[in-house]
Amino acid sequence: MSEILPYSTHHDHRFFERVCRTIARGGIVGLPTESYYGLGINQFDSQAVDRLLRIKGRPDGKPILVLISTRAQLALLTESVSLTATALMDVFWPGPLTILFPARPSVSAAITGGTGRVGVRLTSCEPLRVILQETGPLTGTSANRSGAPPVTTAAEVRGTLGADIDLIIDAGPTPGGPPSTVIDVREHVHIIREGAITRQMLQNMLETRGILLF
Repeated sequence: MSEILPYSTHHDHRFFERVCRTIARGGIVGLPTESYYGLGINQFDSQAVDRLLRIKGRPDGKPILVLISTRAQLALLTESVSLTATALMDVFWPGPLTILFPARPSVSAAITGGTGRVGVRLTSCEPLRVILQETGPLTGTSANRSGAPPVTTAAEVRGTLGADIDLIIDAGPTPGGPPSTVIDVREHVHIIREGAITRQMLQNMLETRGILLF
């Protein structure tokens, strides 16, 4: 059964060493996000990706989003950031907006779902941002089996996935609510999934810049 490790801003370096060591050896860590608990792995580790997909029971071809703590980490995942994407990041990051970018070749097809594009979000969850500063970008797929409801506590993560994952960071209950909004910004801004950032919020922002929303 996986260990629950309490999060505190007063943790010394041993806390972060434990998390980083778990990720480095291909482990899966339950993490708080701005909505629900998620599962974090090193997305560049193909064996960790395969293990995550097996545990989730996730269908082939379904992308897995990646979480970052700073815009500088975005360069690890993509070489191309459009002016439209930059404008959206200026307004909605950090926050629940996942943007699809052209993926670097180092990002596996299992993460992109074979699309060549990687969904990235700069999280607004402060404990998670602190952790990501130490680990680098991690996946943020919800901490549940595919088709099951998402969970908001570390205890719920352990109850459903505790036998299959390596570590759970307990930063208290997460707020739940709508998931992140997912958008593609190739030629036009296209909503893949509407969530916490509504269509109206996006449209209001984009209209000021003369950008169409589809």
